[in-house]
Amino acid sequence: MVLSFRGASAFGLGLLSIVACADDASTSAGGKADGGGGSASSGGEGGMGAGSQGGAAQGGAPQGGEGGAGANPALIDPLADVPNVTLALTGFQFTEGTVWLPDLGILRFSDIPASQILEFDPVAGSSLVWREPSNATNGNGLAPNGDIVMCEHAARRVSRSPAAGAPNATPVATSYMGMAFNSPNDVIVRSDGQIYFTDPTYGLGGGLQELPWRGVYRVDTSGEVYLVGDEYGQPNGIALSPDESKLYVSDSQDGGLFVYDVAEDGSTGARTLLIDAAPSDGMAIDDAGNLYLTTSAGVEVYRSDGTAWGTLAVPEQPANCTFGGEGRRELFITARTSLFRVKLNVPGLP
Repeated sequence: MVLSFRGASAFGLGLLSIVACADDASTSAGGKADGGGGSASSGGEGGMGAGSQGGAAQGGAPQGGEGGAGANPALIDPLADVPNVTLALTGFQFTEGTVWLPDLGILRFSDIPASQILEFDPVAGSSLVWREPSNATNGNGLAPNGDIVMCEHAARRVSRSPAAGAPNATPVATSYMGMAFNSPNDVIVRSDGQIYFTDPTYGLGGGLQELPWRGVYRVDTSGEVYLVGDEYGQPNGIALSPDESKLYVSDSQDGGLFVYDVAEDGSTGARTLLIDAAPSDGMAIDDAGNLYLTTSAGVEVYRSDGTAWGTLAVPEQPANCTFGGEGRRELFITARTSLFRVKLNVPGLP
């Protein structure tokens, strides 16, 4: 299996409740159209309602347990008998952008209004500020060389920096067809280094919207920018399937989780609706291809075919999540003023 490298997305104490088209019309700073494979579906970021308040397991598929060492992950219920969501850190303004850095053994996440990127050591339970100001960075992603890739709201760009040491952000993409991006929000990096990101208007503030749409983009390894899709109310969360053959995107305004087929060259096919879901925010994917969507209900978990496993209840409304920790079995969840954590049954992608 090819590991995809995950990013994050848009702008109490835990309980757990067990309740987952557009052509890659390519363009560089000048503009080009991508071809692409067939259809797929994509996932997204959540609505802005109040967070759900914990509770016992409800809904979802029959309880499956973890299974043995050789068990097929696709047959394991990721939520069966999992412990309660627990509070890791709190006292922030609006947390987002979770990304696990395996080489460093730490989690990084954003506090957007504070213009900070923070890091959390899950073993020591300690935290510190890694980058300030961060240009109101929202989503963060992991590149195959270990760099951190950042969606900077205030600078209206995608940037990258070596993850180790002091931040040294350099631009990856700043415009499409000569027009500035709205406010890059969430990002995922393929194992060959190609970058996919969403560009809603949440972080635009009083800035001039130059692009006539809110789109999804791909940046190839030469730096050329391609339009994946422009038919969104507000594109938000973004993720790749474990084998990188599917790209998922959510719409946090109009709802729905959409998917695109991804060709070997990184281009995408037509957009297909996978889940007719309420608006969702950032997302994560586990090794079985299960989708973890952050919504006003908590973290909703779906199989790759769009059928539901259930929902993890979180004391504050979550905005993003990612897998990390020992064995990649811990889900880290940013939720309004806090960071939460929970160990699950299936390991997931960073």
